Amino acid sequence: MKIERLSQDKIRIFLTFDDLSERGIQREDLWREMSKLQDLFAEMMDQAYTELGFDATGPLAVEVFAMPAQGMVVIVTRTRWEGSRASGMDEEEMDDVYEMEVTLEESDSIVFSFRDFEHFIEAAHAVNGQFTVSGALYQYNGQWIYYAESAALESNRLQAFIAILAEFGEATSVTTAVLEEYGKVIIPDDAIAVTCQHFKPRSE
Repeated sequence: MKIERLSQDKIRIFLTFDDLSERGIQREDLWREMSKLQDLFAEMMDQAYTELGFDATGPLAVEVFAMPAQGMVVIVTRTRWEGSRASGMDEEEMDDVYEMEVTLEESDSIVFSFRDFEHFIEAAHAVNGQFTVSGALYQYNGQWIYYAESAALESNRLQAFIAILAEFGEATSVTTAVLEEYGKVIIPDDAIAVTCQHFKPRSE
């Protein structure tokens, strides 16, 4: 579980499917295991307070994004009590109560980060020819980020594709909006095929 502060009142939490599995939550039951998700949310808020000093009292807006390769990204925004709601509660009651407005979304994006370009070259050659997936390569925060949509692959093929990429890089929670605004586009289309065409793996 990785937690980062986006602003004074907003944090982002990234959980891999391994993180969820360790807590008894399976990928296919992600939205049905509400009691386990509530326990998980309480754990996340405790960790956010310990690591970042983020106090999750009061009303919260919670955005949950499920992604096939990455796992689950949770964005928590601390909002403010409305005046009429707050006036009828004392400070202790307000500290003990929080209400959540939850938004659930699923993304078909595959996003992997690679520490250096050589790792991406190796990954590209490992999947090239086996899978037909277009995708872009970016540089962002000193890493190489491969971004693709999973719609072209069937579920079993998708998991095989992800498994190979995971041998060379790691799933990341960076969104396409962040990549387009703050990243640098290196190869805009067919990044795997283009990379294989121009670069050989170190093993050769």
